[in-house]
Amino acid sequence: MNSIDKVVLSPNWITVALFLSMLFLTLSKYLFQSRFFSFIILPFTNKYIALHNKKGQRFHGFHILLTLFQLINFSLFLFLCQKNILGVPLKNTVWTFFTFMGGVLLFQWVKIGLQRFQSFVFNTQDLISELIFYRTSYLNYSSLIVFIGNMILVYVLKDSVATLYGILILFFSINSIGIIRLLKDYQNVVLPYFFYFILYLCTLDIAPLVILVSYVKD
Repeated sequence: MNSIDKVVLSPNWITVALFLSMLFLTLSKYLFQSRFFSFIILPFTNKYIALHNKKGQRFHGFHILLTLFQLINFSLFLFLCQKNILGVPLKNTVWTFFTFMGGVLLFQWVKIGLQRFQSFVFNTQDLISELIFYRTSYLNYSSLIVFIGNMILVYVLKDSVATLYGILILFFSINSIGIIRLLKDYQNVVLPYFFYFILYLCTLDIAPLVILVSYVKD
């Protein structure tokens, strides 16, 4: 009988990150099936927002699992963008990934903190809570696209710049749909203060994103 050598390869950290994010997604589907199926058709119908956009829903288990899923995939995508679009040489890749994860987490918390402060100043806590849930839900949905893109970039079309740009286009398209629907659903509140709403988007949505991109570039 001939002996057979069994080679055990050490797990690649990107595979571990993708597996962990897939685990969060699977748990969200298994534990909260009705929410998951209404969430998965979010760009086509606002049933998920209508049913669950209530006080405290951001701390629901389903929303937390999807936010963790989003955090991992956005961080990995930023890592791939820096590596393939900006051509930045990376020495400690795992450390760079965790740096991005910390940056994305800090970005989200600072943004929500500013929104909460604004709601306190103008006494619009309930409205801002609904807007935060609305925007976060569309961000969570766009992370599904980013996850698929990450899988393609890592295992199929490795380091494809065209795929990276395609993911970015889909990401902004989905979130644009979210903003348009938000304007439609809250038109009675937003339209009389449309200028201030645009200012709100620029200061708390667009400006932080520009800062984050500049950080990645540097």
